[in-house]
Amino acid sequence: MPDPISWAAVWPYFLAVFVLAYLMGAVPFGLLITRIAGLGDVRKIGSGNIGATNVLRTGRKDLAAATLFLDGAKGAVAVLVAARFGGPDFAVTAALGAFLGHLYPVWLGFRGGKGVATYLGCLVAAVPLAGLAFAAVWLATAFIFRFSSLAALVAALVTPFVLVGLDEYQFAEVFGLLTALLWFKHTPNIRRLLSGSESRIGKKS
Repeated sequence: MPDPISWAAVWPYFLAVFVLAYLMGAVPFGLLITRIAGLGDVRKIGSGNIGATNVLRTGRKDLAAATLFLDGAKGAVAVLVAARFGGPDFAVTAALGAFLGHLYPVWLGFRGGKGVATYLGCLVAAVPLAGLAFAAVWLATAFIFRFSSLAALVAALVTPFVLVGLDEYQFAEVFGLLTALLWFKHTPNIRRLLSGSESRIGKKS
């Protein structure tokens, strides 16, 4: 039998992975991009969020697309690098760190985005097939109901079950936690969906 893991020896490495991933996730690309473009503070328009959806409210689709890509990429890079050096255990730790970094960035008083792009970036890097499933569910839900927030909520809810179906139990556990956090951050959207006041895709708010 292999020797048992000495947690006293390895926990500093897991902590280092978590902190580095958190710092990567905490980079507020939406805020940085809009400021560089001369559009001021994106937190002062629309929902006040730093994610791609609120960046789109500036009228700049290119900046929104860049924010979406970079917010996803920071999660993917964190997971890929961690997996390269420490396997699935480090990858799971990095996914949690990067996602929490985006949701609660220390630089912005722990007020960050809602995490959809970073969630997807982490998922694609961890289990690409599950990432494709997330995208497919998002697109189908968005096409049918025309709500971006609902599409994200449904896709995230399905993800842990997809991971279980792929026998990725370790990732299913961590993405179950990330899904709960994503739903929590979407509480205002859920309230608007229930009241019928949520903005549909393609409709100007």
